Amino acid sequence: MTVSIQSEPFDTAAEIARIEAELAGRAGAVVTFSGLCRDEAGRLAALELEHYPGMAEAEIARVVEEARARWPVQALRVIHRHGLVRPGEGIVLVVTASPHRKAAFAAADFLMDYLKTRAPFWKREHLADGTTGGWVEATEADAAAAQAWT
Repeated sequence: MTVSIQSEPFDTAAEIARIEAELAGRAGAVVTFSGLCRDEAGRLAALELEHYPGMAEAEIARVVEEARARWPVQALRVIHRHGLVRPGEGIVLVVTASPHRKAAFAAADFLMDYLKTRAPFWKREHLADGTTGGWVEATEADAAAAQAWT
């Protein structure tokens, strides 16, 4: 399975090992990005992530195929969490494998820029003082990074 959206934490080492075993020595590079929930200097107790089941997986799978068309990747894996994610826990994992490092890095970077700006997820802050904060929008820097791929 290339794309998973799940409430439970992911195991980064297990995902890397699965891809390495699948490729059996054919990859020259495996690149991983693991995005973690920050505590925002103690202000944040958790992030709540919502999505539309089915639609989110299909949209991310479409962008994964775009990455496959752009770079000679041999394997791609995207895992995104939903539900409450506490500081220090993983939110997103992207793993790419390619014969050469530049393609693996570029594909991972492309996928993360997409996930940060256009993936159909909504994030709301749950604050350490017990209140619920606002919905989190992509930053201008994230939008500019994504725009660079078009």
